[in-house]
Amino acid sequence: MIKQRKIELLAPAKNLECGIEAINHGADAVYIGAPKFGARAAAVNSLEDIAALVAHAHLYNARIYVTINTILKEEELKETEEMIHELYRIGVDALIVQDMGITTLNLPPIPLHASTQMDNRTPEKVRFLADAGFRQVVLARELSLREIRGIHTACPEVPLEIFVHGALCVSYSGQCYVSQACFNRSANRGSCAQFCRMPFNLVDADGKVIAQEKHLLSLKDLNQIDELEQLLDAGASSFKIEGRLKDVSYVKNVTAAYRQKLDSILSRRPEYVRASSGTTRFDFTPQLDKSFSRGFTSYFLHGRGGEVASFDTPKSLGEEMGTMKEARGNYLTVAGLKSFNNGDGVCYIDEQGKLQGFRINRVDGNKLYPQEMPRIKPRTVLYRNFDQEFERSLARKSAERKIGVAMTLGETENGFSLVLTDEDANSVTLALPREKEPARTPQADNLRTQLSKLGNTPFEATQIDIDWTDNWFLPASALADLRRQAVDELLAVRQANYPREVAVLQPTTHAFPQTTLTYLGNVMNPQAASFYAAHGVQSIAPAFEKEPVEDAVLMFCKHCLRHSMGWCPIHQRQRSPYKEPYYLESTDGKRYRLTFDCKNCQMKVSAV
Repeated sequence: MIKQRKIELLAPAKNLECGIEAINHGADAVYIGAPKFGARAAAVNSLEDIAALVAHAHLYNARIYVTINTILKEEELKETEEMIHELYRIGVDALIVQDMGITTLNLPPIPLHASTQMDNRTPEKVRFLADAGFRQVVLARELSLREIRGIHTACPEVPLEIFVHGALCVSYSGQCYVSQACFNRSANRGSCAQFCRMPFNLVDADGKVIAQEKHLLSLKDLNQIDELEQLLDAGASSFKIEGRLKDVSYVKNVTAAYRQKLDSILSRRPEYVRASSGTTRFDFTPQLDKSFSRGFTSYFLHGRGGEVASFDTPKSLGEEMGTMKEARGNYLTVAGLKSFNNGDGVCYIDEQGKLQGFRINRVDGNKLYPQEMPRIKPRTVLYRNFDQEFERSLARKSAERKIGVAMTLGETENGFSLVLTDEDANSVTLALPREKEPARTPQADNLRTQLSKLGNTPFEATQIDIDWTDNWFLPASALADLRRQAVDELLAVRQANYPREVAVLQPTTHAFPQTTLTYLGNVMNPQAASFYAAHGVQSIAPAFEKEPVEDAVLMFCKHCLRHSMGWCPIHQRQRSPYKEPYYLESTDGKRYRLTFDCKNCQMKVSAV
């Protein structure tokens, strides 16, 4: 017998609408911000909205994870504890957390997932977290397939959550302090100032300008849709889409694209099974480059290779459409394989390397009539960053998710019975006491038609059997009432049988992989310090947000500007014509020193 592993497509939700559409478009789970203390301070949600999302998700055996993944001040822990009990009461399936102080609280039996903010990139760290009671671990985005496989081999029973799509942080998550140092806005407390999307000059030790006003720390967006099967085979169990600040059209499009791709893999790989119920059908064709993106990269999944950064702009480029041929009067002629629509948004990189854009009033063949004529040179590549027709299709109902149900209309001594059995083997039987009378015409087709009218319910009939000894007459109104009652009963049974995971956290004392924690440990409160001390850590420094460290490294980046410039001594072996150290200069005149740790393949950013 094949040993099966449940595979989860995990979608983001900034609010209730996004969460419901994520479920409708095929997500097996949704992660959403708590009322407080999530790593996206701009994406908080009320308990009432989270409860409504839980109810909708659980219809399909889909799960809701709530993010409480900031580091917490001591005075915030009691409020956090109370909030966690409320989240458990409304049926939330798990919490995504960073602060180990949470593990010392009086918690309900709710599973904890280890946020990527914990900097999870080694088998030793993942093993420690699993032994401490964490039920799922979110790995660092920078890991390669080989590293993911190594973690899975060492911890085969631990579900590994892998980011597969969306925006990338240039620093290892949880290890970025530049926002706190420069703007007093902590990324570890949900208030990242997006330092990495700013423009910089790159200068050398002699003040020579290497690059001017480029977004040198801004990465392209992650896109692993063609890597899913390799990730499955490496040990991934949960595929996570980034985007708790993204709008609902992004959530619909990206979730649908990954649902279709994942289903095509699962259909031929029986060792992997979907983690939730129902079949989703779409009224549009998903296309990833029609949603927000800075261009795509598979990042370091296959090691260091192509360029991962987007130096020209931190904004969305969208899909490449073709090139501009010439400008004439009030229109442009274009050459390309794709056609534009009235109302589309178009952008391009100008001769100075700046992102420019315009809106199309009217399209006539290969002629574009902009609202205002742009200054643009022939052969400039054009991108569509707003597709009017595509957005209209997503503004409407664009997907439907149905749970398969088999229906059997039978007879009893005193009348009739209706049995409904859904795809998860939940079953109900309802009796209809009624005197039997023969029908004058054949009834089977009409009975099947009436039973199949499941309308706005979550169900669709996959099989309808009429198990009668004779051709009885049953009025359509009586059958409709019986069907409605059976559906209500089945919904109640599904709710009662929902497989909620229970996890009681037990105190542990196994050794943490390190005996010393610097500011990189993000220890913000005494309870977190007590946790680490109980696990063998002998020296525990406070978090950077609690006690800033002079001359601290503020960012730890796998992205390397020396490699981007072609001067990597390991992979490229081409000598730089510039003198190190290099510095980033921001528009306000501040400087940041770059150092290169080639042994660990990292670039570090420090304030000067």
